[in-house]
Amino acid sequence: MQGLLTWLALPGVGLPALFVMSLLAATLLPVGSEPVLVGYLVAVPERFWMAIAVATLGNTLGGLVSYGMGAGAHGLFGRWRATRRRDMATLLHADPKPVLTPARARAERWVQRFGAPALLLAWAPVVGDPLCAVAGWLRLPFWQCVIYMAIGKFGRYLTIAWILAWTIAPT
Repeated sequence: MQGLLTWLALPGVGLPALFVMSLLAATLLPVGSEPVLVGYLVAVPERFWMAIAVATLGNTLGGLVSYGMGAGAHGLFGRWRATRRRDMATLLHADPKPVLTPARARAERWVQRFGAPALLLAWAPVVGDPLCAVAGWLRLPFWQCVIYMAIGKFGRYLTIAWILAWTIAPT
């Protein structure tokens, strides 16, 4: 274990490894970045703020990947739906009109109620990653999403690092 911690502490390996793991952890892949952050901070405690910044940046960019996947899926679904509606309208000799389903109406009300601040929970296990994808699907404002995601993810990494520092601090 000490060998792994020493390897992660190398300036050329530690922070890039933390960045990559943080980015991957924020996508729908089942990986965690916390062990890498803790290992890095145990090995190199003087780089506390740099490690927090790198982990936050990587995790926020990973959340934006999920946001982009949601936005892209929304666009593809919209094009498929429009084509299907036009085909049905041609078949029925009718004018295609958008349909507001009850589920879509509820989603729109939810977005109006919570909006981008809901992404403060983007750090949360299980729901955080899909929340970023849903934000993209619902076309929440991009830069607001970035800010709220980054704040939430920074808070998580700061809390983890603070708990680590508090538990191993010399008495």
